[in-house]
Amino acid sequence: MNIAIQRTAYGQLLAKSQPKPILNEEDYDLALAELGSLMSQEELTLEEETLLSLWGLLIEEYESKYYPIPEATPQDVLLHLMEVRELKQADLVGVIGSKGVVSEVVNGKRAISKAQANALGEFFNVNPSVFI
Repeated sequence: MNIAIQRTAYGQLLAKSQPKPILNEEDYDLALAELGSLMSQEELTLEEETLLSLWGLLIEEYESKYYPIPEATPQDVLLHLMEVRELKQADLVGVIGSKGVVSEVVNGKRAISKAQANALGEFFNVNPSVFI
C-alpha cells in the first residue's frame, strides 16, 4: 500500500512551522521547540512525521557544525562501558590479561590489541572495532 503525503495538509504545516536553515542560537532554540512540539504528540500524521524529519535534519546539520561530538578513543569507549556496567579493573582480569595489563590498558599506558579488542567485544557484547 502506497500512502502519499497530502500536499495541502503538508503545505499548511510548513506555513505554520516555517522550517529554514538554522543560522544562530535563536533559530536553534526555535527548531528545538518545533521538534519538541511534534515529538510530544501521541500520534503523528504522515505530514507531521515528514515535518519532524525535516526539523531533525536541520537540527542535526547545525549541531554537527557547532556542537561536534569528538571521536571517542578506544580507551574512552572502554571506560564508558565500565562505568555504565559499574565494573572495576579487577572485573576485566582474565578477559584481556593480568591485573597489570588491565591497569595499563585502562589507564592508557598500553594500546588495546586486536585479540583484546575481540575479547572486550565479546565481553561487552559490542563490535570489537570500537576498541581499535
